[in-house]
This record gives sequence, structure tokens and C-alpha cells, in this order.
Amino acid sequence: MKYFRIENHCLRLDCFVQPGAGKNEIIGLHNNALKIRLSAPPVEGKANKQLTRFLAKQLRVAPSSISITKGQNSRHKTLCIQGIDKLPTALEFP
Repeated sequence: MKYFRIENHCLRLDCFVQPGAGKNEIIGLHNNALKIRLSAPPVEGKANKQLTRFLAKQLRVAPSSISITKGQNSRHKTLCIQGIDKLPTALEFP
């Protein structure tokens, strides 16, 4: 099972988010999901906001093009990034 799929000009990413980390970084893969560490705490949506801003900066897209479609209150999330038709090299892992 892959951690990403392309559907209707939307890159869907399965992510495992670790909030409260020392810095923001993409670690690699964790159980068929992209593991991302975030410095924001998992309180009042702060980690979710930081996740969309962090990925937008990494992928050079507008934060508004990224939405969390599953897992708003979970570490396991599915994201939809609009306007991307292939996996960016910044997110490529074996």
C-alpha cells in the first residue's frame, strides 16, 4: 500500500503526525504513512495549522490548497493537496 495517490488533480497523502517535536521535519515512512514531526502542540488545531503551512512551504503551494480530509483529531491524517498531478521529489521515499 502506498502513502500517496493522485485523484482528480489532488495528491492524497496518508500522514502520521508527531506534534510537540523539537522542529518541523519530514522523517520518512511509518506504517505506510509519511511521518512528519511538528513543533506545535496538539491543542486547539495548532498542529493542524502548522502542518498545512509547513507542507505548503515545502511543496511551494498555497496553504489554502491543502486540506485535511480525514483525521482532524488524530495523529493519522489524510491530506488532499489540490493542483498536484505527481509526487514532488520532497516527498519521495522508497
